Amino acid sequence: MNDDGGKPGPLYDEVLTSDVVVVGTGVAGLTAALGAAPLSVSLVTKSRFGVGGSSAWAQGGVAVAVGKDDRPDLHAADTMAAGAGLNDAPVVALLTTEGPRRIRQLLRLGAKFDRNARGQLELGREAAHSRRRILHAHGDATGAEMLRTLSEAVRRAPEVEVHERTFALDLVRDASGRVAGLLARHPDGRVILHQAPSVVIATGGLGRLFLHTTNPVEATADGLAIAARAGVLLEDLEFVQFHPTALAVGADPMPLLTEALRGEGALLVDAAGRRIMEGVHPDRELAPRDIVARAIWRCLAAGEQVYLDAREAVGERFPERFPTVFSLCQEHGLDPRRAPMPVAPAAHYHMGGIAVDANGRCSLGGLWACGEVASTGVHGANRLASNSLLEALVFGARVAEDLRREHGERHPNRGVESLVVPCPPLGLDPLREAAIIQEVRALMWNEVGLVRTEAGISHTLARLDELAAENHDLNGEARNLLCAGRLVASAALTRKESRGGHYRSDFDHPEPSWQRHLTVRLESDGEIEVELGEEPQRLAAAAGGGTRWS
Repeated sequence: MNDDGGKPGPLYDEVLTSDVVVVGTGVAGLTAALGAAPLSVSLVTKSRFGVGGSSAWAQGGVAVAVGKDDRPDLHAADTMAAGAGLNDAPVVALLTTEGPRRIRQLLRLGAKFDRNARGQLELGREAAHSRRRILHAHGDATGAEMLRTLSEAVRRAPEVEVHERTFALDLVRDASGRVAGLLARHPDGRVILHQAPSVVIATGGLGRLFLHTTNPVEATADGLAIAARAGVLLEDLEFVQFHPTALAVGADPMPLLTEALRGEGALLVDAAGRRIMEGVHPDRELAPRDIVARAIWRCLAAGEQVYLDAREAVGERFPERFPTVFSLCQEHGLDPRRAPMPVAPAAHYHMGGIAVDANGRCSLGGLWACGEVASTGVHGANRLASNSLLEALVFGARVAEDLRREHGERHPNRGVESLVVPCPPLGLDPLREAAIIQEVRALMWNEVGLVRTEAGISHTLARLDELAAENHDLNGEARNLLCAGRLVASAALTRKESRGGHYRSDFDHPEPSWQRHLTVRLESDGEIEVELGEEPQRLAAAAGGGTRWS
């Protein structure tokens, strides 16, 4: 608790009040902020508004059942099949049923998806989808178009105040333990208490936890770590999706080669032109991502380079059909019309996260989460391609609707004298923090990456524990990545089977007894509690608007 009667003191420099604080300005955060009107919203982002984050990088598209030969139940069936037995069926049904309506709302806001010569929405196909149901924008800039549309709408919304280049530090609670705001470091170096009875975490994923990733530099597990330090229940943290086809040119982050390339017929081949997916899976290049990624990993481990050959499938259409990929290749001296592209797997998406119910509520009162940082139960152990943008839209909107319902019943904004405010650590010098980040990323990639073993995970976890004990004064991204690494490694060590994005070579098959969610909680003393939790079925009724938490 602030020690000077609630006046700004050593723990923060100023108090700003609103009804809701939303942390993150990807598709999920923008949707939640925009939909929360008429509530007043403080929108916090550590990057420049409308530019940073993973949403802008999403090339593949957004999956939605709007085709004449498609239905939400078919989309749901494909989602369940990809999830390796851990999807929550009611929430999957909610996603696929509400999806078309959310896309129509986005179209009304001005989103420009690709259309055919008749003016109809153009539908593509990607791995593990039984129908052509992927909407694209400008070929392979779907996320950027969705972000543009939502950002422009937020700029027009008088209820939303944007705080860019602002780094979220920790949640603030009142004396009853309920969330009451957020501490954040602003670009001028001041620590501001953003006081609000509701906080929404929409910070995206943790791709930068791994040495090789397709994620932008902002994806440093900030929201996951903030929630963990507040004792919030987390779920299925061990399930990390590694994208099979990142451009292997030594860049960090690795440029993504969208799944839509394989949907158009691009082939995975070795240096001799042999298809590496022959005999691995009946769907070959369109097999689930974890299977394709491990097939490529095995080739690379054997000293063979793998290439994505789109010369025949796309050829001269490349600059128009996939302008983002074509530009990325050109930047690295490659012409995909003339030669195959070298590829390797890279960390791409986190299926687990903050445990939420069907309305995005967390286990801590006053806290919601949506987007990649949340574990809704939609993805199970392995995300179906192009479901992430749809999840961000659907659950960002559901969070907003729940906030509006809750507003009249919530605790009001209380004076700062009643708040329990954590004291932000001082922080190390930038060079030391950078060294810690690099060590954490290398450890996680080498031992908690595509292929895991008990010995490797245990070694990594022991070293991460040492780093945490030696560096109490971290207060930036190094602090959050170190926290997230310990949490993910603990979950991966506990799950003694292979399922979806979690592959243990010492337990290389799925086990029925492990077909359950794994819950994780960071205790106040820094210990990590991992438990085998519920069977795949969200406790809240997906259509009923109820809460998972008593």
